[in-house]
Amino acid sequence: MKKMIPLNLFLFVILALVGCQSTRDYMVEQGYPLAYADGFQDGCDSGNKAGGSLFDQFKKDVTRFNSEADYAQGWSDGFRQCETEQEATQRQVRMSIEQQKLQQQKKANDLAEQHALEKEVMKGVDTSSLKSLEK
Repeated sequence: MKKMIPLNLFLFVILALVGCQSTRDYMVEQGYPLAYADGFQDGCDSGNKAGGSLFDQFKKDVTRFNSEADYAQGWSDGFRQCETEQEATQRQVRMSIEQQKLQQQKKANDLAEQHALEKEVMKGVDTSSLKSLEK
């Protein structure tokens, strides 16, 4: 069950990112200029890619970026925000995996220590009379 933690976290993040309404549509609905919202969405996709997402692609309308201040500002804002969020998500997944590895190693170490103690306790104990029980 504990092996599923990183996978569950990963699936939660994917489901959170795949909403019913796009960021662009939400921003337009909230009153942001269309060019800013377009730029933010493209910058966000690009930032996610730069941050390690396997599901996003780099997007930048260079003509609009060079000619429309709102698009350029939206792209830059979206890139920075989404790259930071993607990196944080990637870091959380890595930390979760490392924590799981440490817990598994501790469990293995505890078991090895228990076996060593049992072996030490049994040193010098005559167990030859127990051989008759094997049959």
